[in-house]
Amino acid sequence: MITTQDVLKALSTCQEPELRKDIVSLGMVRNVEISGPRVSFDYVLTTPACPLKGMMEEEARAAVLKIPGVTEVAIRMTGQVRKDPRLEGVLPPGIKNVVAVGSGKGGVGKSTVAANLAVGLALDGASVGLMDADIYGPNQPQMLGVPGWKLGPAEDERIAPAESHGIKLMSMGFLMEPDKAAIWRGPMLHGAITQFLKDVRWGDLDYLIVDLPPGTGDVQLSLCQSVPLAGAVVVTTPQSVATADVVRAVAMFGKLQVPVLGVVENMAAFACPHCGKESRIFSSGGAENLAQKYGVPLLGSVPLDPQICDSGEKGKPVILSHPDSRPSRSFRDLARKVAARVSVLGASAKKGNREGAMRQDASQASGSGHAVARAE
Repeated sequence: MITTQDVLKALSTCQEPELRKDIVSLGMVRNVEISGPRVSFDYVLTTPACPLKGMMEEEARAAVLKIPGVTEVAIRMTGQVRKDPRLEGVLPPGIKNVVAVGSGKGGVGKSTVAANLAVGLALDGASVGLMDADIYGPNQPQMLGVPGWKLGPAEDERIAPAESHGIKLMSMGFLMEPDKAAIWRGPMLHGAITQFLKDVRWGDLDYLIVDLPPGTGDVQLSLCQSVPLAGAVVVTTPQSVATADVVRAVAMFGKLQVPVLGVVENMAAFACPHCGKESRIFSSGGAENLAQKYGVPLLGSVPLDPQICDSGEKGKPVILSHPDSRPSRSFRDLARKVAARVSVLGASAKKGNREGAMRQDASQASGSGHAVARAE
């Protein structure tokens, strides 16, 4: 007779690869059912965008099939993103994690990365919002195909966001005339950021992605002081002039005690659509050297591809318009790595000891591509 204890004992041999604990003690195995030789259960991941989902499912199936008498295993893979406890009482209760996307300088494709990151998370089953905090250059409405969207009347004193490609979007572009410049000082910027965070009807979100302006100015400071961030993704291009500016962005997040989830190298190489040969338009190795120097992972390299620009201009990110392309695969991989980093940090860092967990995570992951550290 197969028992639930037999199943749990077998599954306790399976480790969550990022958290390095067995999946039973982590509470990831639920609703075990046994019907003769058939065993079924729910496998609850810490994020639906888990990059190792397939491997983890097969490992669990193989473990249960070793139980004498078991001939069939049905696994229901689900995801349940944990909420950052520091957000309690700070933001509307439905928002679980806030992730910033920044850059040291403009022109590196930060908004493109933010849009494709948000859509990539949504494609994997997460509920996602995108807050366009680039006050001076709000490009997300065009990139997501809603440039003419108008704000409707507020309900319950909250503003309804736009919805496009499976994500919710709020942008200063919805509030500005197309030919008008935003000439704002610090207090006005802080007020806009606060309103976007607290007065928008975001609903239930696993991840709120915040597209920051380039540099290290008032908007970045207001965001980091207004809300605890799960982490920041920093975007750069390969040449040294761009990576030099990234150092300042990494240092800024470090001083504000925001973990840097990693660096994304955009416009890494151009692949000829005719012969397939890759050409390095910019110098190479800058982002990788920076990541190693500051103990943060290189989350991925996105090639220089005309499809990316064309897709953004037409309002359908490349991850949707060309799903089998190399840029799309890079963005899907990026989304899963970001989700994994947020999950690991959230699971290992309880309220009040997050900084210590960040340092421990960095020391354990030295050289493994999993480090999360502060620039000091």
